[in-house]
Amino acid sequence: MLLITCPWCGERDQTEFHCHGEAFIARPANALDMTDEEWGDYVFFRKNVKGIHYERWSHDHGCGRWFIAVRNTATDEFLGFYKPGEEIPAFELEGA
Repeated sequence: MLLITCPWCGERDQTEFHCHGEAFIARPANALDMTDEEWGDYVFFRKNVKGIHYERWSHDHGCGRWFIAVRNTATDEFLGFYKPGEEIPAFELEGA
């Protein structure tokens, strides 16, 4: 069983949550001027990193709020959970 810590509710089972993918993706300022290929890249392609990954999550079967989780995708270990607007520290992999 994987436990996830909601910043508002505390530790809960993973089945209460939904991951919405990579965090901190900036919406293009000039979307109307973009080519179809550029727009497709923005909509469909993400970094898919091996290591430290910042993700947007929602507590769907709890408080319903959004938050940021920091996870090591190589080990599936969560490194931290943060409310929107909170300062999020930069994480580095040990030995990297």
